[in-house]
Amino acid sequence: MLSPFNRSVTLAAAVILAAATAAYAHHGWSWTQDGFFELRGKITAIYIGNPHATLDVDAEGEVWRVEMATPSRTIAAGFTEEVAKVGDEVTAIGNRSLDEKEKRMKAVRVIVGGKTYDVYPDRVPPA
Repeated sequence: MLSPFNRSVTLAAAVILAAATAAYAHHGWSWTQDGFFELRGKITAIYIGNPHATLDVDAEGEVWRVEMATPSRTIAAGFTEEVAKVGDEVTAIGNRSLDEKEKRMKAVRVIVGGKTYDVYPDRVPPA
């Protein structure tokens, strides 16, 4: 049987490992499919905040979560809350979730009102 101290250490290690695993799975591209995916629809919500800027997009009656870059990188690409509004048409190009039941993607490029915002310019598909 574990002493109370050893139980605490074991529990703390398990919590840290679980948190690190969740953070790793969320960040990066490991949760996305290879190959590019294009989503077109209307913006239903805009969020420019941590950990990533997001758009909720209604595409043919299904609401998708479009993750962009961190707020500083998204803003540096020129995409701010002022350049788009709820109801605007949007095209997002990036990688969709490995779980095809999940309506979620990570965008590398977002197009609103004819203007292109490359939030991950190093990952944009070739022309």
